[in-house]
Amino acid sequence: MRVLGIETSCDETGVAVCERAPDGRIRLLAHQLFSQVDLHAAYGGVVPELASRDHVRRLVPLIRATLDESDAAPGAIDAVAYTAGPGLMGALMVGAGVAAGLAYAWGVPAMPVHHMEGHLLAPLLEDDPPQMPFLALLVSGGHSMLVQVDGIGRYTTLGDTLDDAAGEAFDKTASLLGLAYPGGPRLAALAEQGDATRFAFPRPMIDRPGLDFSFSGLKTAVMLAVRDARDADGTLPAQTAADIAAGFQAAVVDTLVARSLKALKQTGLVRLVVAGGVGANRELRARLAAEVAKRGGAVYYPRPAFCTDNGAMIALAGVCRISGASAGLPQILARPRWKLDELTPPASH
Repeated sequence: MRVLGIETSCDETGVAVCERAPDGRIRLLAHQLFSQVDLHAAYGGVVPELASRDHVRRLVPLIRATLDESDAAPGAIDAVAYTAGPGLMGALMVGAGVAAGLAYAWGVPAMPVHHMEGHLLAPLLEDDPPQMPFLALLVSGGHSMLVQVDGIGRYTTLGDTLDDAAGEAFDKTASLLGLAYPGGPRLAALAEQGDATRFAFPRPMIDRPGLDFSFSGLKTAVMLAVRDARDADGTLPAQTAADIAAGFQAAVVDTLVARSLKALKQTGLVRLVVAGGVGANRELRARLAAEVAKRGGAVYYPRPAFCTDNGAMIALAGVCRISGASAGLPQILARPRWKLDELTPPASH
């Protein structure tokens, strides 16, 4: 059972082919990814119209390359899965339209996939996949969520972001420090040179009831620290910038770790999946691994290349959901806003 996956929710064009092997394991046969980082860098963030147009240019060549790499002719593809949301409307429509066209031409189902379900399931592609149920921490530019995963399509959101997501806070703080887009990885690198104890930044909502996140107050605290630390000529000393980066990162990591541990205790679960772009942060990984191990649990991650948006996670989700799919006139679905809790299990689950 082979599924072609297409991801175009934001500024990465991803294509992959996954199959379910006779032993039940899901295997990745091929994947291609094109990042638009250089295209958007001049604007300091993603420009939706430019993103959509670049998906139009890149998608068909990437599909051809993926099919060639996987040795799968169109006749060997059993379904086409595509990201239907959440994401940028124009970008989503590009992927949905191409997927529907291919599915109709090949006489196979077109399967709309929830972007965050793809991230949730991405660790299933690794050699040591987590068994369900597990707790998932999804941290990216647009999301900071804690989700209880009881099975495919059986998700309960335990905590969500009330304002800025963790990845968005990373990028905005990086911009305050004068770092180029995308700022998150650059801020993490700068933090390695700083003293995390010099600035006492708040740990947002860490002592409040519930499991929600809020990073807007932390972002404001960083903005004030940067303003007050500038020299008379307006420049920010290099070491001060590194110290602010380290203090900010420590505050975010402390918050994510504390909330994750609280959710594990609340649910009684022992397996934690960490996915999304911020999940690649080395400090976060080290802290979570140490703290969860103390409690007899284990942490699972997708490989770094699959922490950010990619086609492999969409093809994987398609394989998991193919049992309920049927061919016919394909549906073109694009939902910029789409709650994860609205999903239901496929027929076989």
